[in-house]
Amino acid sequence: MPRFVVEADGGSRGNPGPAGYGAVVLDPATGETLAERAEYIGVATNNVAEYKGLIAGLRAAHELAPDAVVLVRMDSKLVVEQMSGRWKIKHPDMKPLAAEAAKILPRSQVTYEWIPREKNKHADRLANEAMDAGKRGGQWEPSGSTAVFDRSAARALATPPASGPPGDAVAGAAAVRAALAASAAPAADTLFAEPAAEEAPAGAPAAGTGWGPDLGAPATLVLLRHGETALTPQKRFSGSGGTDPELSPAGRRQAAAVAEALAARGTVQAVVSSPLRRCRETAQAVADRLGLPVAIEEGLRETDFGAWEGLTFAEVRARFPDDLQAWLDSPKAAPTGGGESFATVTRRVSAARDRLVSAHAGRTVLVVTHVTPVKTLVRLALGAPPESLFKMELSAASLSAVAYYADGNASVRLLNDTGHLR
Repeated sequence: MPRFVVEADGGSRGNPGPAGYGAVVLDPATGETLAERAEYIGVATNNVAEYKGLIAGLRAAHELAPDAVVLVRMDSKLVVEQMSGRWKIKHPDMKPLAAEAAKILPRSQVTYEWIPREKNKHADRLANEAMDAGKRGGQWEPSGSTAVFDRSAARALATPPASGPPGDAVAGAAAVRAALAASAAPAADTLFAEPAAEEAPAGAPAAGTGWGPDLGAPATLVLLRHGETALTPQKRFSGSGGTDPELSPAGRRQAAAVAEALAARGTVQAVVSSPLRRCRETAQAVADRLGLPVAIEEGLRETDFGAWEGLTFAEVRARFPDDLQAWLDSPKAAPTGGGESFATVTRRVSAARDRLVSAHAGRTVLVVTHVTPVKTLVRLALGAPPESLFKMELSAASLSAVAYYADGNASVRLLNDTGHLR
């Protein structure tokens, strides 16, 4: 199924007063804008405008793909909690709007996430443009939009659905968890700063305290980068389009060390590996120690670096300076000679992640793979932008871990642990 992110907002200059809404549909893998909607709706309240924005965003997603899985992100806690079914809808103006929104896509295809206002700039700008157009006596026109698209925030959406803070195993406060998981989380006293027209159900614990259903044990992917090859110490590009090197003697020692460490922990229940030789050899060393078979997942292979395979960064810069700079600047740029862009790898790795999480719900799985897939999985779980791939250290034979819960939220538990190699 296709996946979209809908961001929506609404505003009223007077509450009630002149009001408008804005909504945008995004590709979560690339951050690309797929559709924009905005409209001046006359005199209305903030809440009515917010619901109108939600409806417009869901309709735009439906027009693109009726079978899409949609993550709705809004800074209206009222709308998010009501549409998630955790708060009752009492106001007579809200009930028909919520019912209308619920009919656009099947409930099983839509999840809701609260985000702080500063993370919803695109939809907020569209709503203000709509209100400005209404003040001039007209309506918002797409060709006249001056909305500034926050690329870094959009790229952070490359993980459907949203991630949550480490150690949180419940779904009831998913909107708040998403805010806490953001790289620049708001202060505690601003999390609920938005005035709500209606309160939470009587007797319900405050959001953010872990109320809601317990989803049980997550699927935990223990991410192991393969041991060293002859190319590793030289820092040469070594992807899926090169020579497929074997482990070096140092790499075999690293694989044995991590096997002992994981055997001592005793938590791994399955072993899955990239198809490339260095990963299969690392995985087999661990699997033999644990008495488990090794399954191969094609989606876990390293990036195809095209003509850069086997070269150092300096050599690539000398031979292909323009291509290298484009690759550093954009996740859509591919290495010279038909390699894979980070956007392409993200889609492949995301699909592999979804298969593994579905097949291993509630279990701990060792995933033996490469630098880019590990960093991509961590990045997606954190909601970090693509450029964060260049800001993570990932050593050979290091361990990282991400837990995935039944509501789609994720927690990064570990990153680049090399204690077993000391």
